[in-house]
Amino acid sequence: MATGETQRLLQELAVAVAQGRPVVLATVVATRRSVPRHAGTKMLVYADGSLTGTIGGGEMESRVIDAAQEALRSHKTRLLSFELLEPDRGDPGVCGGEVTIYLEPYMPPPTVYIIGAGHVGKAVVDLAAWLGYRTIVVDDREDRLTPDAMPNADTCINGTVQDALAGPPVTANTSIVLVTRSVDIDVDAIPRFLATPARYIGVMGSERRWTTTRRRLLETGTDEAALERIHVPIGMDLGAETVEEIAVSILSQVIQATRIDGGAGRD
Repeated sequence: MATGETQRLLQELAVAVAQGRPVVLATVVATRRSVPRHAGTKMLVYADGSLTGTIGGGEMESRVIDAAQEALRSHKTRLLSFELLEPDRGDPGVCGGEVTIYLEPYMPPPTVYIIGAGHVGKAVVDLAAWLGYRTIVVDDREDRLTPDAMPNADTCINGTVQDALAGPPVTANTSIVLVTRSVDIDVDAIPRFLATPARYIGVMGSERRWTTTRRRLLETGTDEAALERIHVPIGMDLGAETVEEIAVSILSQVIQATRIDGGAGRD
């Protein structure tokens, strides 16, 4: 692969990671005798099977794509070796050589959207950052989003949830934490997040507040079954009282949804 081609591919890789798109970098690391592409050749394989670049095409490349999909699922690197000699015995080619390909999955860090930059929101940001999550805070109060007010936030969005959804994408690797100051904000935000593949959606508030929120959502056309995705009241029942303890209960539930439940279930 020419240097310019390699640079363009690596630039695309950087963009994909920044956008939160899982991708595998496949690199030919060793060859012997006659092969379609030589050491250093690279290819990107995305979760939907789309490609940038080629490592030679044909059956070998098809097998690499399948292995790359598995690497995305397992989050593990893989080293593949192929002999390109005899298709009759299962080899993926007849070039006469051997090739070794290294697969590197690039998985974006799990992201937590925090809707509401009040005391609980800040505590969630601080703990989530410490746990290694990428944090995105959304609030329409600019003074709550300054570097002094939110020193551990990766991204602060001064505006509405609609503004936020025009920015960093919500993926299956995203958790949504709604710790807002009003039912109005929740009623506007919840349908927008239900339309995304977010792994976790949690809403803070009393039983009475949720009853009001739920009624208004149903009245405005939100599917009742879709509301089963929502964890409410938010957080695990730890007997939490302080904002820091509430943040622990919320992140505990996020971790459970991410690592154990796969995001399914309510409460």
